Amino acid sequence: MSKTPLIFIGHGSPMNAIEKNTYTDAWKELGKKLVKPKGILVISAHWYTRGFKVNDQPEPKQVYDMYGFPQELYQFKYQVAGSSVLADRVRELGQGKVEVDNSWGIDHGSWSVLAALFPEADVPVVQLGIDINSGASDYFELGKLLAPLRDEGYLVIASGNIVHNLRTIDWGSQSCTRDNIRFDDYVRDKLVVKDFQALIDYPPSEAVVYPDHYYPLLFLLGMLEEHDHAELFVDGCVYGSISMSGYIFK
Repeated sequence: MSKTPLIFIGHGSPMNAIEKNTYTDAWKELGKKLVKPKGILVISAHWYTRGFKVNDQPEPKQVYDMYGFPQELYQFKYQVAGSSVLADRVRELGQGKVEVDNSWGIDHGSWSVLAALFPEADVPVVQLGIDINSGASDYFELGKLLAPLRDEGYLVIASGNIVHNLRTIDWGSQSCTRDNIRFDDYVRDKLVVKDFQALIDYPPSEAVVYPDHYYPLLFLLGMLEEHDHAELFVDGCVYGSISMSGYIFK
């Protein structure tokens, strides 16, 4: 069995689940190129937990963790099966660092992008949470532990945004501020040369006021092997402070 790729998606607005744009088109095109995995592990920026948590429900509930959007979005359904087998494997590989928690489900960090990648909703999905108590290096180290999933037919997706600052958001803008673009470029440059330590010890920036949307990338980096490289499959920045950059690592 060949090693599965790793995917980082800048998910942006949850409206991407029901809208057609440059980014959703890119996600759909990527999905057409992927070999159907036996299960998907998504680390979502929108499940903020105390300790690393994973769900193992047979039918995880779809969580509408957003407010003030059109009713159409709350009626959008992406119903998938869960996988206790995958969840158990995550716990086993995590060496005591990951616990089961079924209080949440599959939030828009997962379903808004999976609906484009796998529109048939025919692949089991398990979600991994963002630990509020862990730092940048902890995500990288957990990624190292879970790397064998790539050899076992599982696809791992990190859903966040490299630039994510809701304090300065401008809903009318289809670009980003110069400082935010500079940070997006910094990350891209470091990925090219595989300077992962520079991404763990990232410089202070308005692009990462809170690290919840950035840390999923570091989790993926821990799973990489020496021969893997980053390919930017979609690029862009919106609302003044949201990077839509998406990468596939293989």
